[in-house]
Amino acid sequence: MTQSSNIAYSPAPALSKAKTLELLRTRVRQRGNLPGFSKAIAAILAAMQGEDEREFSMTKTVLSDPTLTQRVLRLANSAMYSVFGQNINTVSKAVIVLGTDAIGHLALGLKLVEGLATASGESAIARAEMEKAVLSGHIARQVASSSRVRDVEEVVVCSMLHSLGRMMTVFYLPEYWTAIQALVEDGVEEGRAARQVLGMGMDEIGQNTAQQWGLPHALVNSIRDFPPEPTSDPLDHEDWLAAVSTMSTDCAGILSKSDAPQEELTNLAAGYQELLGIETTQILAAVDEAKQTASEEKVISSAGKTVPIKPDHVSTLAKKDSVDGKPLLIQGVADMRGMVAGVNSGQMIAMALETSYKGLALSRAICFLHNPAKHRYEAGMFFGEGLQELLPKLVFGSAYQPDVFHAALANDKIVLVEDPKIPTFASKLPRWWKEAMPDSGSFIILPLTVNCRSIGFIYGDWGKTVSSSKIGTSEINALDELRTMVASSVAQRRKHEPNWMV
Repeated sequence: MTQSSNIAYSPAPALSKAKTLELLRTRVRQRGNLPGFSKAIAAILAAMQGEDEREFSMTKTVLSDPTLTQRVLRLANSAMYSVFGQNINTVSKAVIVLGTDAIGHLALGLKLVEGLATASGESAIARAEMEKAVLSGHIARQVASSSRVRDVEEVVVCSMLHSLGRMMTVFYLPEYWTAIQALVEDGVEEGRAARQVLGMGMDEIGQNTAQQWGLPHALVNSIRDFPPEPTSDPLDHEDWLAAVSTMSTDCAGILSKSDAPQEELTNLAAGYQELLGIETTQILAAVDEAKQTASEEKVISSAGKTVPIKPDHVSTLAKKDSVDGKPLLIQGVADMRGMVAGVNSGQMIAMALETSYKGLALSRAICFLHNPAKHRYEAGMFFGEGLQELLPKLVFGSAYQPDVFHAALANDKIVLVEDPKIPTFASKLPRWWKEAMPDSGSFIILPLTVNCRSIGFIYGDWGKTVSSSKIGTSEINALDELRTMVASSVAQRRKHEPNWMV
């Protein structure tokens, strides 16, 4: 998307609500939505809302983004989730342990920050609003952590979205934002000024935008001001989200001032302590911690200079993986071993595929399962680009044929084909493979066998290249253990669901 910083907007008379929404839609079409955000959240929301294999869908979504992968692994191994242990090496295990909702909200938060950072690059005012939104998320994280809320990431996203209406107005309706601020300088409360100029509150603009993006109802409904008024009844979940988001946003607004009076922060925290069930001292401590974290990560710029949001540091594990995938292979199998009793077969396949895909640095990894009713092998879960459209071709009969795939399955042996382009090897390659993957270089087959009966296999290749990676004894042993665990898990499930397929 190309954005222009040279668009000139003339002062305009006050708008009605309908006219504001119409103008906003026009400006969004002209300049494009928050860069990359709308498309990215569609995949994240699909993974969160999918009924089947949600964990696998979320794992694929996360692994498609290296920065998000690092964030998920770092979060899963953080002190906040230490109750689960701090030895989570694969995204699939992190998704199972933390849940698709927590990972989904983390992904939404990261994409929102990326979108805001890009969109705000051309305007100092927009950048300031973005920085306050991100700082609000930091504050919300610390406050929610101290209250032992289960899905902290949901609270973070809600808090960053709380000022979405303000950001949309700054990005797309700058001349009306100027008019609103002129009224504020004359003593008019900002919400009233917005309704006077735009015919609606900025929280309504935020909710309308969030609905257009298809965000969950709880997130949309949290985009509203929730003042610290006494109540005799405990807050429900959505009201609590709105209250925390309002307080975090107000705190970020105070901290953005050059003087940032401590008394103002203290009064704000005291006003919300009963409503949120968190002591004033805890809230203030959380705000101090968030301010420090934001400063270290350079979310708050200094002297009005543009300071990009710094990506997370690559974890030690990720660094190892970029040089040599083998440590991740060994660690991934250890993850599977530790969770074999507590996960279903779909989750086990997801972990096995990710472990193979990342541990062997594959371009594609696919699980084929035997369909007894149709007497054939069918592809199911997969990692890698361009495979969705190939799925109809990734099917072949289970009757024995003299090719490398049936040979591997019949002998229950891992087969590594280093160079399938060798002329003398052409007769050992099946037609379905030649048609579906004609340009593939090296590939590996991991048979899945139970009681001498083949139930499927994991296939992986390195794209068009001939792999120079050597697979040693320790890696072969790990892959043997991996396929044994997957085969046993699938066999157990098929005792209860004979026709189960991924």
